Parts: sequence; structure tokens; C-alpha cells
Amino acid sequence: MRRSSPRLVGTSVRRRDLEPKVRGRFTFSNDLVATGALHGATVRSAHPRARLLHVDVTAARAMPGVVDVTTAADVPGSPLIGHIVTDQPVFASDVVRYEGEPIAFVVAATAHEAAAAAAAVVVGYDVLPPLHDPALALDPDAPALHPGGNLVRRLHLRNGGEVTGAPVEVTGEWSTGRQDQAFLAPESALAVPDADGGVTLHLATQDLHTDQHQICGALGLPAEKVRLRMSGIGGAFGGREDITMQVHLCLAALRTQRPVTVTYSRHESFLAHPKRHPTRMRYVLGADADGTLRYVRATIRLDGGAYASTSGPVVGSAAYFAAGPYRVPAVDVLAESVYTNNPVSGAMRGFGAVQACFGMESTMDLLAAELGMDPVELRRRNALRPGDRFPTSGQLVTGAAPVEELIDRCAALPMPPPGHDGPLSLPGGLGRTTRGEGVRRGVGFALGVKNHLYAEGFAEHATATVVVGPGGVEVRSAAAEVGQGIESALAQIVGDELGGTEVRSAPASTDHGYAGSSSASRQTYASGGAARLAAVGAAAQVRSVVGRRWAVPPDEVELADGGVVVRGERISFEHALADELVECTAVHEVRPTERGDEHGQGDVHVGWMFVAHRAVVDVDVELGTVKVVQVATAQDVGRALNPREVRGQIDGGIAQGLGLAVMEELVATDGHVRNASFGDYLVPTVVDVAPTEVALVEQEEEGAPLGLKGVGEPPTLSSTPAIVGAIRAATGRRLPHVPVRPHDIVFGEASAPRRTR
Repeated sequence: MRRSSPRLVGTSVRRRDLEPKVRGRFTFSNDLVATGALHGATVRSAHPRARLLHVDVTAARAMPGVVDVTTAADVPGSPLIGHIVTDQPVFASDVVRYEGEPIAFVVAATAHEAAAAAAAVVVGYDVLPPLHDPALALDPDAPALHPGGNLVRRLHLRNGGEVTGAPVEVTGEWSTGRQDQAFLAPESALAVPDADGGVTLHLATQDLHTDQHQICGALGLPAEKVRLRMSGIGGAFGGREDITMQVHLCLAALRTQRPVTVTYSRHESFLAHPKRHPTRMRYVLGADADGTLRYVRATIRLDGGAYASTSGPVVGSAAYFAAGPYRVPAVDVLAESVYTNNPVSGAMRGFGAVQACFGMESTMDLLAAELGMDPVELRRRNALRPGDRFPTSGQLVTGAAPVEELIDRCAALPMPPPGHDGPLSLPGGLGRTTRGEGVRRGVGFALGVKNHLYAEGFAEHATATVVVGPGGVEVRSAAAEVGQGIESALAQIVGDELGGTEVRSAPASTDHGYAGSSSASRQTYASGGAARLAAVGAAAQVRSVVGRRWAVPPDEVELADGGVVVRGERISFEHALADELVECTAVHEVRPTERGDEHGQGDVHVGWMFVAHRAVVDVDVELGTVKVVQVATAQDVGRALNPREVRGQIDGGIAQGLGLAVMEELVATDGHVRNASFGDYLVPTVVDVAPTEVALVEQEEEGAPLGLKGVGEPPTLSSTPAIVGAIRAATGRRLPHVPVRPHDIVFGEASAPRRTR
């Protein structure tokens, strides 16, 4: 049917939450109120490893305003929760395994009274030496932190022939620090008891149904009695995939039969949620004299911290993308995650592929230096093409894989002008530590690759419902809006199928079917695909109803301009449908993939996202200060659903990549966190974030809804190694660790690639 309304998909539609956020009127989860609400406070371990001798809540119960105190003994269902592996106690009962582990939850009339009572809980510890080094944790004589030992997961990927004997071979050893998601709003939620004996939890999360499953297990309640409603969120980036206060609040609300709310302090937030895995890596690249790669041999060890969280799939992601987006005939990659008494590690934007990208791209720069070859040309020579085999899995690369185009487009983007424009443009900024003397400019280049959607053959589906009636058009989904714009994206997709009409999005809820996690660059693909199917079905029903009511064939009913057109006359949905309500629910299932054999071979991924970054930096080599002058990128986006929002994702991801490159690291010494505040944990500000040059490479992905790909994770992948590569080019330092610190630049080892054969 011909459309008389312009397409919405592919245009820069304004997000629904833009104005309220800019004007300070947006309702975040910690803005929620309820009559008679109580306030909660968590008692947390002061030690990273200890036996619990006793937990005495007597004094706390007697404090003013205190209504209830819960400990492990009060959990009615399973004492353990876990995002994937059920290994983490709701409350510690016999041992604590990391600093900040929950031990009790105090509920009082005010937040001040709850905090005071929490401080009055007496905890007896038998303090034990913390196991803080992942290498030592794997020693056979090391104490087992969990019944199964200290290895979370080990994955050994082998593909192709021998990984030795190349004419040129370089070795690099690299490490990455512990990065926090540093989202804007700390964890907060409101639990309200229901008349049927259940509970409704209003919260900011990334996955309503995974949270619901864990809460139900701990409370011993069926899913129909645990209702989750998405509230306003201030960022996530993987840090809200795990349970923090959810069970504590729901249990307290059920016990007191009153609403209970809590908002973490920033210090508490740093302790409570999982971080990006710190990683140590060893890479060996073999190549011919002309730069053609022969093999990649890599060992990647991730510090999983005290509990499994998402360490298992993070190991998979690190291993599968350890060889980058390159044609490599042979690979041997060993990746593993280890339990320690450090803060819990889990999901963060890029999910293991970030660490592997830093290792691979840094070693590619070593190889380029050893060969005397342009780093860009080395990458172009080895770039994957459609029809190649993916190096680690052997999976055929199908669909859009414009790696060579990304390289060329990124390299061709305008360079920043030479020179400096005032002190803000120099390393040291307004500190005026230099007038330009001792400042050197460097350029770095890097490529990245990651899968979109879940990996390793994980089954995928999402549900959405479209309702058309007198009140207009509404789309319903459990897809969590975490700042990426999924609400607006679903409305855009549905509105496009219904003739350009205005569409409202119902708040995400467990009542609206399954959507899975807003992570893994998957939500627009998965839930957007479901919304499109539901909209197509709803449009067919509308044509049928209107055709019957107006005595015309359904195929002569056109949806356009926010209504229907019958015999050339535009009629509103309200008038055309009268009292009838059209409702269509659809499930989008992603094509099945293989789990992979014991060596990881097989069709384990739905598809890939590719990206290229070029960074320009100025470095004061005498003081070790860095100014990132520009980051240019070309990104493979499939089809850009909303170009402005895609650009926003790219700029935000680059900022996080910059943070990992030169400033962000949560430091833990012997298991104790040393910088759990934004006064000490540094994140890029508007002064630090570099101007960007962005090229969107749009090649529609075959078989994907609307031809789109995920866009959220690639900006963080190769932005970090590109920036560090630029610092290396400016300084001649090896710089094996990120974030790069001033003393690394001033006193670090000189870069000297070693020919090991």
C-alpha cells in the first residue's frame, strides 16, 4: 500500500525524555515517593575476607525509628542469588568474600535513623588474609573461596594450524585496570507490598525479568506475585545487570507491610555493583615479512572478584574477539576468569572484548614497528572480508563486514589543525603547566569487533504488543530504557508501520512479556524486531476493522498521517475504529546459532559489529600529562535507525574509552577499595572529552530487523588502544597498562619490539 507519510526510520527523531532531563523535570527512581514509606540502610562487610562469628542486631532494633532488621536467617527462600551462576548470598551468613558485602538490612522511619541503626549493628569477624592476586588464586595451595575452587571459567579456542614458526614474531604483555560504569544516578528503588501477598518493585535496572527471577527465588514467591516496574534511570553500562538491593527491599516491604525505599550513597554504589574485569594478557603475533598475519597466540586472565556475576560469558567474549577483525589462519587463545577477594567483576560496555582489543591492537602496533610498516596499512592488509572465516570460531563471515571501508573512511576523516589555541588545548589545561615546550603530538589507529546480541548460541527472543484504539497508539514492552533511547526507538518503528502516527510507550514492566537485558547491543534488534512484527499485525487488523466498518476492501485502507485514509478521506483512528480496540502481540525470535564445540568452533554468533578509531593526542613528555586532541571513528551501524541517537551513543562510548585510556581505575589494595568516590575516581569531564569526527557506514545487515545492527558497544572497543597508541607514538614508551599515568610516560619502559624468532 502506498504511503503518503514520510518514513520515520532513518530520521533523527527527538527522544521523549530529552526535554524533561534537560529541564531537570525527569523522574529518576530515587524521586519516587509513597505514603508511609520507610527507609532502608545496608550493613556491609568492613573486610574483603573473613569468617562471620556473630551478627548482633539487638542495639540496632532498639534505636529510634527502627521498624525491622533482616539478616540471612530471615530470607524465606533460596539464600543465594546470581545473574548466571547462583553463588552469591542475599546476606552473608558464614563468611564474607569482598569489602562491602551485605550482612543485614535495617528499616526505619527516616534515612538518617536507618543509617544510624545500621552503624549500631555489631559484627564479629575472624579476619582472614585476602586472596587478591588471580595468579596466586590458581595456585593448588591457595584457599578455595568457593566449593568448586577459584576458577570461574576457562575457555581454550584453537583454530587452524601451527601457532609458531613465522618469519617475524612479536610478543606483548598488557594489562587493564578495574573500570567502574560510573553511571549518573546511584542504585535506588521503592518496594510496595500488595494486597495479594505479593510485592511491586519500582526500580532502575537493565533486565526486569532476570531480576524478577532472582527475587522470586529468594522470597519463595511465584512470578505473578513479584511485579517489577521500570523507573527513571541515570545510566547503566552493564552495572545494573546484577542484583543489589532488590531482594532486601522486597523482603522488608513484605515483612513490614509498608513501602520501603533506599538510595545508595556514591561510596556504597562503588562497593555494591560489579566492575569491568581487570585483565592481564600475553600476546604473540606471527607474520610474514610483508605483514600478512600467520597466527595469534594469546593468554587472557580476568580478575572475576568475589562472585561469578557475568564472568563466564565475559571470558567467552574476550576469547572470541582476541584476534580482532583480521584474517588469521591459526589461533590459540586461552581465556579464564578467577575468583578473588577483590570487588566483584561483571558486565561493562564491551564485555571482555574491550580488554582483548587493547591487547590485540597494542601487539599489532608492535608488529608494525618491527616490520617498519604503517600501522594503518598493516591493518588494511589483514582486514576480514565477507566470506572469510572468523579467526577464533571458524564461523563464515556473512552479512555486512565493511572492515576495509571503515579503515579507509576513518583514515580519511579530517585531522585537527596543528598548533594550540589557548591553555585549554594544551596538556595540563588551565593549570598552565606548559606553553607548548616539551609537547609532542602522536597519532594512533585501532580496529575493534564484537558480536551483537547474546553470544555462544544463547537463545534469543523478545515480545512486544501494539495497541490501537480511541486513545491512540501504544507500544508495550519490558525493554529497559537505560538511556540508550529504546522507548523512542520502539515508538519510531511502530509509528512507521502505522503511517507515521504518534506512538506512546508504556512504562516497561514484567507484565509486558519478555525483553531480555538492555545490554549486548541487542535491545533495538530484539525488541525493535518484536515491535515491528506487532505493528505489522496491528496495521493488518486496523485495515480489516476499518474495511468492515466502512464497506471497503482492506487493501484499499491506507494508514497515513496518524490515521487512516478511506476513499481519499483521512479519518482519525478514534473515529475510524469507534469503540473497537486492536491489540497485537508478537515475538521476535533470532535465528538459532550453535553452542560451539570444545574448542569454540561453530556458528556461535548472530553477527558482528566492526569499528575503526584514529586518535590524535598531545603529550607533555616532561610532566606526563596528556590532552586528547581528537578522536575520529568510522563505525559499521547496519542501518541507522535514528542517526542523532547513534551519534550520541558513539560520542558517549568514546568518552568511556578515553576514560579507560588515561584516567579511570578503581584501585583495590589487598581487597580494600581506595578511591570509591568521584573525588578520587576520575572520569572525563567536558574539558577532557575530545572533539570527534564520525563517519557512519551504513550497509544493511541481511536478516536483521530493518537491516540494523547494535551500536552501543563498538565505540568503547578501539578508542582506548587508539588513544594509547597515539601516546606511544608521541613518547616512544611501551605503556603496557591502561589507564596510562603520568609516571608511565615520564619513567616508563621505552618501546622496543622484540623479535623473538
